[in-house]
Amino acid sequence: MPYRRTTLSHASTLSLPLDSESNDAELIQSGSISDHDHHSDDHDNDAFQNDPDDLEQERSELVVDFDPPGTGDDVRLVASPRDESGDLDHSEKLLRCQQLIDYQFKDQELLRFALTHASGASHRLASNERLEFLGDSILGFVICSWLYEEYPEYNEGDLTKIKSAVVSRRTCGKVACQIGLDECLIVGRGVTRNRSYPRSLVSDVFESIVAALYLDGGHDIVRARLKTWLRGEVEMAVTSQGATNYKSTLQQRAQRDIACTPLYRLKREMGPDHRKSFLISAVINGEEYTAAWGTNKKEAEQKAAANALAEMNDDPLPYPLPEDPNQSGK
Repeated sequence: MPYRRTTLSHASTLSLPLDSESNDAELIQSGSISDHDHHSDDHDNDAFQNDPDDLEQERSELVVDFDPPGTGDDVRLVASPRDESGDLDHSEKLLRCQQLIDYQFKDQELLRFALTHASGASHRLASNERLEFLGDSILGFVICSWLYEEYPEYNEGDLTKIKSAVVSRRTCGKVACQIGLDECLIVGRGVTRNRSYPRSLVSDVFESIVAALYLDGGHDIVRARLKTWLRGEVEMAVTSQGATNYKSTLQQRAQRDIACTPLYRLKREMGPDHRKSFLISAVINGEEYTAAWGTNKKEAEQKAAANALAEMNDDPLPYPLPEDPNQSGK
């Protein structure tokens, strides 16, 4: 079988059969890789000489330049093996993501960047970190303009609290999983645990997808998708901000998200009968949230529910525990 010698991106050499095929690779027309991408190393130059085991080990990082017969174009062979979970290879993940978000990217490499965690990238600039940076601001802008237009009766302070709830990491991570973006992540080995990802990683990819949609499709596309994905979260945040019945809001959220009804635990009471104070906490599905003081049980439960909602949104507590219960809420 004829072989031709081919230069690797790290300046090592490899003999490949001219008629070999790779099921895990795709050919991407590109320009020549610049000289600064090639690093001279005598040890590397001696590596991978027709060794199938070494080739298999390194195939996920393989980038090969060669001039195919009859053309003058450079072709880059980029391996895209299945990831650690074995679920989808990279091209399938790109396809699946576009189906889930109902948008076909004109720039497929932009989408690949948006889905690639730093652990799965060849270098930091090939990950979704820059897109995440941009997406955070785009998300905030779209939500702010949405709230400004649709809720003219709310003042600046109210709108800020609603926006904070909607763009929190917890909300972004939850919505990303509802969409199915966690199925499409491109990560390196060791990132997954029990076939799941850290919450921060999933919320980050939500922001990077927002940025990619904006760059590829424009403001109207990303606004339409966000209004579809976040409508329920906005309505809940508006209801929570506009109502004083925090217990009702907490119950609706707990039943909707985890099919569980909040319980209220009396932790302490103090003071004379005519001036008692009660310390009560909200408990949801076994998780206890920060307790709050009240001059009666009803007031304490409402404040405890408000604390629970704030914690669920990663917001500051409206009723942090004071040393003196008589100072609570002041």
